[in-house]
Formats: sequence, structure tokens, C-alpha cells
Amino acid sequence: MGVFGSGWVWMISDQSGKLSIVTTPNQDNTMMDIAKDKGKPVIGVDVWEHAYYLKHQNKRTDYLDDVWNVINWKKQWSCMDK
Repeated sequence: MGVFGSGWVWMISDQSGKLSIVTTPNQDNTMMDIAKDKGKPVIGVDVWEHAYYLKHQNKRTDYLDDVWNVINWKKQWSCMDK
């Protein structure tokens, strides 16, 4: 919810495997040279208004709740074991 305007929220894994949640503005991602927080994306969520407006209007919180509920956490985490 802390992203103002357009951007992304990421769960990333750093070189040591530590997970963290970070944000990037606009179309940037965590693997770009200009990224403040660098890491391998595990999950990325588009928080630009175009991603959720048709279904959720201006209710970004409802959109993020829906995203959270459709992630297959068991499958997502099994890929981290490889």
C-alpha cells in the first residue's frame, strides 16, 4: 500500500537466499542496475491502477487481498527448493 502512483511490489531473494518485500517505481524491477533493492524476484504484484481498476475501482486493498488469496503458496515455495 506504500507505493504512491504506479509501481510494483516484489518478494525477492538476495544472493544469500534471504527473502524480503521491496517496491519499485513505474516499470522498474529488482534486477535492473538502477534498483535500490536488488534481488531475484519470487513474486511480483503490479500496483498500477490499470491492474485493478476494472474489478476493484480505486480499492487497491481489495485487489491486494485478492492477489494474496490466489497465490498457490505450496507450489510457489516448492520451486524455491530447486
